[in-house]
Amino acid sequence: MPAAVAGPEIERLIQLLARLPGLGPRSARRAALHLIKKRELLMAPLASALQTAMDKIVICKTCGNIDTQDPCTVCIDTRRDESIIVVVADVADLWALERAHAVNGRYHVLGGTLSPLDGVGPQDLSIDALVSRAHGPEVKELILALNATVDGQTTAHYITELLHEANVKVTRLAHGVPVGGELDYLDEGTLSAAIKQRTLF
Repeated sequence: MPAAVAGPEIERLIQLLARLPGLGPRSARRAALHLIKKRELLMAPLASALQTAMDKIVICKTCGNIDTQDPCTVCIDTRRDESIIVVVADVADLWALERAHAVNGRYHVLGGTLSPLDGVGPQDLSIDALVSRAHGPEVKELILALNATVDGQTTAHYITELLHEANVKVTRLAHGVPVGGELDYLDEGTLSAAIKQRTLF
């Protein structure tokens, strides 16, 4: 085991940074060192922003998005097309689609995908709330913007079966999304093309 090169407080900072996606131990050390060198410019505002976020972040009861208000900013935006609901597995997918400016509808975050191997069943996701929203008179189309993985496609099929009596068109992303790909890692052009070329599911 390598010897510690800094006090326990700094080592704790490095360990916490290393838990972030995309940061390993070496990247976390570089990030911690940068924060320490620029502590007045970066560390103090970051600590303040984290504390504020912890106090104010809520989950939207309508769509499942993360925001500082409920209903969220997306749900209260009157410029959005309320006849379209884009179904995503995670908030990261919602943010990815918003970065691409691909669709101007409303969203529904499932909170994951069905995964029997991991013990994730329909009761663990917000599928019942989605079915209820899909039966609203204003809803005309549901876009299943789920990852092109086995779990994502299983979830899409399950939702489609539940909605066969609803008066709503169910579409999915076009095949511009690579099989096995995850939305959060795709570029904006691919996401935008996939939304425009969506097909009936």
